[in-house]
Amino acid sequence: MLFAISTLLLSASVMAQPQLRQYSAAIEQSTWQLSQSSPVACQLQHEIPRFGQAVFRSVANKGLNLDFELQMLRLPDNYGLAEVMSLPPSWRPGEPAKAVASMQLLKQFNGELPKKVAWTLLSELEHGFSPTFYFKDWYSPFDNVVAAINPVQFPQPYHLFNQCIAKLLPYGFDDIAFTVLSYESGGDQLTRESQRRLAQIAEYLKYDNEIDVVEIQGYTDSYGGRWMNEQLSVKRAEKVKSFFVDAGLSADRVQVEGFGERRHIAPNDTALERKKNRRVVLQLTKP
Repeated sequence: MLFAISTLLLSASVMAQPQLRQYSAAIEQSTWQLSQSSPVACQLQHEIPRFGQAVFRSVANKGLNLDFELQMLRLPDNYGLAEVMSLPPSWRPGEPAKAVASMQLLKQFNGELPKKVAWTLLSELEHGFSPTFYFKDWYSPFDNVVAAINPVQFPQPYHLFNQCIAKLLPYGFDDIAFTVLSYESGGDQLTRESQRRLAQIAEYLKYDNEIDVVEIQGYTDSYGGRWMNEQLSVKRAEKVKSFFVDAGLSADRVQVEGFGERRHIAPNDTALERKKNRRVVLQLTKP
């Protein structure tokens, strides 16, 4: 009887061991692709067969940035953590695995890692290591999931990715999404600073196809007649629109409105205050 109970307990213990579901690209399957390459975004991705893909992305910004996303075909159905390890290649026997980070997993979201960890993963791949993610399966109490990134065929696409990052614009969407342009007195001539700013925005719009609408609102100071000021505000806004259209932006994505001397942001008692009111406000939106 005691022997039978011991046998049952041993069997239960064996049965309780988690099963591994492993996903990784075989050597002949390993592909890396520079899927986005422009002055506003660089994206390097790797397919993990039957699991999803690993994506590294850097975008135009004032500072160097990078993020990593583990895009899964079957999104988490609960909250948890994935342990991120860096495993040595088979040709380096005895090399220990490295614990890189813990990645938070949110319900119905892909896994994400911040800049420092993302750069660490790229460095490990460059050395021939395989960043690997371990987590409990949400859909089966008996399974653990292991998803690995294969470093085979990585060096050349990574070189192109670095070249792309070096050419990113030093400003991004958030820097230009709301912009105020100032004018010289009495006409539709922008100040030199605003001319430079407008050129930056036009350069950005050449490459970002996700811009949905550009709203242009023109204003004046209170010098002159009300009707003339309203016409001047429209003229200023239309001139900015023409600049964008000449730069390649579709005219139907640009909305223009002139408010004349309405909606002042400063009094009109001094030259400096009137300069603040002579303005065009640009608002860019994405879907």
